[in-house]
Amino acid sequence: MKRRVVITGTGVISPIGNTTKEFWENALAGRLGLAPIVGFDDFELPVRIVGQVKDFDPAAAGLSKIEIRRNDPFSRFALAAAIEAMTQSGLVSGENIAPERLGVYLGSGIGGLKVFIEQTKLLFDEGAGRISPLFVPTMISNIAAGNIAIRFQAQGPCNNIVTACATGTNNIGEAYRAIACGAADAIISGGAEAAIHPLTIGGFANARALSTEEDPTRASIPFDKDRKGFVLAEGAAVLVLEELEHALGRGATPLAEICGYGVTCDAHHATAPAPDGKMASLAMKMALEEAGYNADKDSLYINAHGTGTILNDKSETAAIKMTLGETAYKVPVSSTKSMTGHMIAATGAAEAVACVKALQDGILPPTIGLRTPDPECDLDYVPNQARKSDINIALSNSLGFGGHNVCIAVRKYQA
Repeated sequence: MKRRVVITGTGVISPIGNTTKEFWENALAGRLGLAPIVGFDDFELPVRIVGQVKDFDPAAAGLSKIEIRRNDPFSRFALAAAIEAMTQSGLVSGENIAPERLGVYLGSGIGGLKVFIEQTKLLFDEGAGRISPLFVPTMISNIAAGNIAIRFQAQGPCNNIVTACATGTNNIGEAYRAIACGAADAIISGGAEAAIHPLTIGGFANARALSTEEDPTRASIPFDKDRKGFVLAEGAAVLVLEELEHALGRGATPLAEICGYGVTCDAHHATAPAPDGKMASLAMKMALEEAGYNADKDSLYINAHGTGTILNDKSETAAIKMTLGETAYKVPVSSTKSMTGHMIAATGAAEAVACVKALQDGILPPTIGLRTPDPECDLDYVPNQARKSDINIALSNSLGFGGHNVCIAVRKYQA
């Protein structure tokens, strides 16, 4: 029989808070984490509204001087989120879990961009002899997972699954599968990103993916007819997944249970989602079927990918309708990207944390800025204010460039 997998710890670094508590309180309050970009005044940028992490102190978050000095910001974010999650979980390698039974599945879509750009400039200005010997192990996207494994002596499976905007959710889903089939007893999972830079802004903007709105309150407005694209953001989120009996055996408190996982590919276009939403719907159906979802008995909430691009919001809405039929109009759906922006690899993991908290507290985070819904986006998007709702199952959707469709289902924990 498949082993049950629960969540025993969470950690978040985001534009709306640098702990799970801050992130969740600000999400429920509908606070906006978007603002004009800071730190790149020398560049004429086509887009200036972003979601930057604010007031982040890596030392206060528990990072050592070496961890701070030798890591790109994406790795620092990842370590800080992992420290929070592991502290809450109470797992200690070699004490209450065997090191080889503790793993890490954490990805980054872009990796150490700051370090990559700094070292590239050195190459052209001063030559190859000036490049840091730490360049490669600081820049590669798997190093955040490696650093977390070193920090917590996690000697089990360590992976960096990269599927663009679906990265965080994909890592959580694969960690769930690994524990369920017995490959590990606990896995530190999630995603991290620190890719706010004129280079990425220029690339995304020229691909017509980013919102050009100059008013931060109207920049990220998923499902609204006036939406113009997504807002680039940064951060990290980590969940500690653990086999149920292992968690109970050491006296841990399960926060929620991962109970379903669906993954498909549109095989349609490099950046655009398939308009019919068929394969995204299949991923949702797979997750819900594995979770044992029953529309007559379960109270469902969907945390949408909800980027605010013209194509994504329409195709995701179509996919939800295809998945649930007429029930879709009774299921609340919201996009926390309306507050955080799009944190790329970190976003799915942060949204999974939002699902866990919604199940625990019986409150759904809103989609802020939603004034006039697109006629093709006609579901209940929990507009502008958090809503009390005693849900018992939540679905978190992530849809990435390359056609990656990933969904995880999370249930309120019951013994």
